[in-house]
This record gives sequence, C-alpha cells and structure tokens, in this order.
Amino acid sequence: MEGYSFLQVLYADGYYPDAVVDKGREILLGLCERIESERPADLTALYVLTHAATEEFNALEAEFEAAGSEIETVARDEIGGDFLFVARAYGFRDADSEELTATRDW
Repeated sequence: MEGYSFLQVLYADGYYPDAVVDKGREILLGLCERIESERPADLTALYVLTHAATEEFNALEAEFEAAGSEIETVARDEIGGDFLFVARAYGFRDADSEELTATRDW
C-alpha cells in the first residue's frame, strides 16, 4: 500500500494544501498499518478501524480551513474512494462505502 497514490486528486488541485493532504495520506497509511497488525476478522471490526481514521480526518478539517481550503464534495469523494480502496485491497469486498466513513462530519 505504500506505493499507492492516496488522495491523488487532492494533490493535483492547488485548492488543497499539500502539507495538509500529506497528513491525510498519513492517516490512510496508518489505517493500513492498523489493518495489517490487528487483522480485523469481519466488517464490524474493520469499521471500528475506519471510523477511528475518519475521526482523524474530522480533526484535520480545521487545518484545511486554516489553510483556506475545506473537505468539500471533491475531497469527500476522494477520501471516501481511498477508504473503499483500502477495504477492498485487504479483502473486504462487501464493505459499504458510506459505513466506512460513517462518523465523518465533512
């Protein structure tokens, strides 16, 4: 997963500051590390991990705003798509895209 280009659309758009997007990438890489180390047995256990990562993105929203940006539709779709990519990459083909980030406030 280290070689995957997380948040590619955000990096390509100057509206999103790279320094903050980098933190989002680290959240996603951290999620991958947790999945690898904790090996969730089912979707319920996976959702616990993805909800925790979503809470980290919730906290990151203030940094986007301070930099004159925000997690809006484009960012929300890109982040959600990367959460779904992670779930599927680790074998959770039936993961619900909305449930993966159900605790989001963005």
